[in-house]
Amino acid sequence: MDATAPTRRRGRPPGRANTHAATRERLLRAGVAALTEQGFLATGLDTILKDASVPKGSFYYYFDSKEALGLALIDSYADYFNGKLDKWLTDRDVPPLRRVENFVADAAAGMTRHDFRRGCLIGNLTQEFSSVPESLQLALQNVMREWERRLAACLTEFDAGRAQIWANFFWIGWEGAVLRARMERSSRPLDIFANGFFVLVRGGRSPSD
Repeated sequence: MDATAPTRRRGRPPGRANTHAATRERLLRAGVAALTEQGFLATGLDTILKDASVPKGSFYYYFDSKEALGLALIDSYADYFNGKLDKWLTDRDVPPLRRVENFVADAAAGMTRHDFRRGCLIGNLTQEFSSVPESLQLALQNVMREWERRLAACLTEFDAGRAQIWANFFWIGWEGAVLRARMERSSRPLDIFANGFFVLVRGGRSPSD
């Protein structure tokens, strides 16, 4: 054997690892798009594979099951959405309530851009909560708690005593407003909820008052 020959590394050849990661990312993007429109139960794997331009029969090379895909999609969407929340809610050059208003405006613009076909992946899956695997249920609960934590941190700068209950109230109402906006194909439900929320907060009132 030639002593100068390079030692062969175990695992995939160098190029295949990158190809695998890129294909997996395409599947995640296609999956997020499908679930924000249709939900988990109504979305077939064939649809995601087709949209990602991945041959049928290749799915299990990238994910062990549809449940594993669902968990990856929740993580992917949560990372994306957490980035949006951090962009708007942690901007210390802007007053805290204005930050929330900026987030609302950005979210409404995003729904309008997609002609209200897409909603919130987390909200869609929550509608199917009792029918999806327990692992997805736990993941959804964790995501919602994290969103509440991020919003409460922002609102604490306005009123620390009521920040958490306002954050809880906001996400409960916001997800309902997103669903209604999809139904009406209009940002009107988002505006109605947001206006009511800010009246409540600026008045220093809790939802139970």
